[in-house]
Amino acid sequence: MIKKDVWKISGGIFDLAYKQERITEIEKKEGAPGFWDEPLTAQELLREKAGAQRVISSYEGLVREMEEIEILLEIAAVDDGGEAKEAEQRLGETEGRLKALELARMFTEKDDPRNVFVSINAGAGGTEAQDWTEILLRMYLRWAERRGFSAEIVDILAGEEAGIKNVTFLVKGDYAYGNLKAEIGIHRLVRISPFDAGKRRHTSFASVFVYPETPDDVAISIDEADLRIDTYRSGGAGGQHVNKTDSAVRITHLPSGIVVQCQNERSQHKNKATAMKILKARLYELEMSKRAERMEEMHKGKKVIAWGSQIRSYVLHPYRLVKDHRTSVERGDADAVLDGDIDGFIEAFLMSQ
Repeated sequence: MIKKDVWKISGGIFDLAYKQERITEIEKKEGAPGFWDEPLTAQELLREKAGAQRVISSYEGLVREMEEIEILLEIAAVDDGGEAKEAEQRLGETEGRLKALELARMFTEKDDPRNVFVSINAGAGGTEAQDWTEILLRMYLRWAERRGFSAEIVDILAGEEAGIKNVTFLVKGDYAYGNLKAEIGIHRLVRISPFDAGKRRHTSFASVFVYPETPDDVAISIDEADLRIDTYRSGGAGGQHVNKTDSAVRITHLPSGIVVQCQNERSQHKNKATAMKILKARLYELEMSKRAERMEEMHKGKKVIAWGSQIRSYVLHPYRLVKDHRTSVERGDADAVLDGDIDGFIEAFLMSQ
């Protein structure tokens, strides 16, 4: 028996009035002289407008769908000629759309729609932790592929025997930062080690940190005197031509202690430009006053990549289970999770905030 009242939609929870107000404000600016004098600002406003319009259109579509389902249920109550079955199917589809719309409501920070830099660092444990870091990298790249996002590795340091010591990559797509900020923290792996001849169980840790790509129109003042710029020969899988010159660039921002680097391009100039973009993004994040305390806590948490500080555990032996310790969400299909199926964990975290 289908209960219609369970599926009622409340427009208020999506703050549609505010979104319509913002659309009206942006359209007024659009029609004013000089709107395109600052193209980056104009593009940012148009992206906001398009996002608000998508939410409103989705909501209106859901309302129409619910009205049609109610009609089907009323017909089925009198003389069911298959209407109840159709209504059941359409309710299931509508539930998924409603869930997606409700999740979109969680993206309230202005940086949520932006692209995102993701850094993964191996914890103590040598080859074990470095192999785990590479597994996590693949998981996030597969997640980005599933979502239709693009991903580009900007810096990577390979382990001596296997795996990765650390890696930074850029994910481009709508609400990439809004989604992946849920992944900040320590990730723990328990498995039978493929590197242990005794086939013993090992626990490995890696830290994940994310920060939004900085808008080009945001002014971040960086004094050249505050920078130490080092160049070195690129390593890892870059091809023999990449490694012939000191094209890789490492920039240290002395006042904050932030270190960024890039080695994915053959040109030292391009690597420096990318490294500066990463530095700008990290300084932008630090300068956001409302996040100052949270950023400090995040960095404190990154100092100890070990037991007790993990946000999620991936157990492959003696049983298979992935558990998020913040939301208690569990998955038994660990292989699917490691293949990038992590939306359930992300959604549960965002909905709990």
